[in-house]
Amino acid sequence: EYAAYTRQVVANAAVLAGTLGEHGIRPTTGGTDTHLSLHDLQPVMVTGVDAEARCDAAGITLNKNAIPFDPQSPNIASGIRVGTPALTTRGMGAREMTLVAALIGRVLDGPADEQVLARVRGEVRDLCAHFPMYEDRQ
Repeated sequence: EYAAYTRQVVANAAVLAGTLGEHGIRPTTGGTDTHLSLHDLQPVMVTGVDAEARCDAAGITLNKNAIPFDPQSPNIASGIRVGTPALTTRGMGAREMTLVAALIGRVLDGPADEQVLARVRGEVRDLCAHFPMYEDRQ
């Protein structure tokens, strides 16, 4: 079971990385072969610290991260790091990774907008409700 779970984590990470790339959030290595990926935000003109704050406000957890040859300081960063173990543990698959990438893309598209953040936050809540962290097994 664990081997199947880890294969799904990596498959989900590949879908998330590729789909974020379609939203202009370029994976620095062209994709991933692991549970996480590092993305360059320079094409969408958002810093890592801003992306982290916006996504947090929308209910999405990721972190700012320096990228190779980063022009920003490590406290600001030009990239983000995303991973899929928690999403996979909840039972999410490729379809949901595509949705998560679209939600991140909407949050980072253009200037920060509280209405966009609120709508995405609602969609994140709905997605999480559909894939609860714990199931009542009684």
